[in-house]
Amino acid sequence: MKTGLVKGALAAAIWSSSTVFGTFASAEEVNATIVAGHPPVFRWVKHASQTFIPAVNTALEGSGTTITWSEQYGGSLAKVGDELEAVEEGLAEIGLVSSLFDPGKLSVQNVTYFTPFVSSDSTLVANWMDDLQHTNADMKASWAANGLEYLGGAIGIDDYLLMTNFPINSIADLEGKKIGAPGPAVNWLKGTGAVGVSGNLTTYYNEIKTGVYDGVIVFASAAVPGKLYEVAPHITKIGFGAQYAGGLAANKDWYDGLPANVQTALKEAATVNSKAYQQDLDATVTKFLGIMEAQGATVNEVDQAFREQWAAGMDNVAKDWADRLDSEGVAGTAVLKTYMDTMRAAGATPVRNWDQE
Repeated sequence: MKTGLVKGALAAAIWSSSTVFGTFASAEEVNATIVAGHPPVFRWVKHASQTFIPAVNTALEGSGTTITWSEQYGGSLAKVGDELEAVEEGLAEIGLVSSLFDPGKLSVQNVTYFTPFVSSDSTLVANWMDDLQHTNADMKASWAANGLEYLGGAIGIDDYLLMTNFPINSIADLEGKKIGAPGPAVNWLKGTGAVGVSGNLTTYYNEIKTGVYDGVIVFASAAVPGKLYEVAPHITKIGFGAQYAGGLAANKDWYDGLPANVQTALKEAATVNSKAYQQDLDATVTKFLGIMEAQGATVNEVDQAFREQWAAGMDNVAKDWADRLDSEGVAGTAVLKTYMDTMRAAGATPVRNWDQE
């Protein structure tokens, strides 16, 4: 059960002030609250504020319609993983919805997190997943089932690392260690001897510092703003791969009541946002690894044999995920095959071909 959402008076106040459905066609001013559980120190939230919103405003210039924005980030309205419910219930009109942290409601969107060791190209992964949200019937259905309209703006995540407070020279070094990981990425630790614990970026630092975790699975572009190198200075490049963690989505009733030009502006701005975000991400990953080294961290990259040993020791979590979705009437196996075929056609050489076993 999600917490902190739809609290009587607050819900009623926000609903009445910003979500009067079906009245926007003749209105000149639209009120929109945008929500994210993460704070703006993280790149996807920063771009929502600095790229997405200005792009919408620019597109509407001279149209007679303006949007008055309320930006609610860093848990001020919804915690990480609660963004979907905040938008669905009308507490916010638009959210950076983390499919990664809503596996029960957006399970099919998590295909990349069930297929590690496939591709480190975050642009390729994000662009394909963004397109899929608009074209695949099962992807579209899961957004609609939760009262959302997917706008775009894929949150592409750079190649995941393992950051620990102890050195890693072999997989055996992980035996008994507590490792935090986001959502389905906990499955990546199966077979290593480590104890996987579900967590997220907003708590990693303190949990490592206080001994709750011995390390975390995380990505460089978030590790620097989160200062994780201070508590987990041993950085191991495992090659888990790039991922898709969600995107911008709107309350569907609210969206359907908007004038057509505003709907278009929102989706076109999401595309602008995605391109700017990804260019920013690509330009900083290597730089951020250097920053962490300069702050005293050590960076070690494992060889192919290490990756193969790790991948081979895992259960085929992708097949289990796909079979479960198939049993629920969702085309999990088809999505898995399409994703793997797309990555291979684009030049990726998966360490393990999850769909072919």
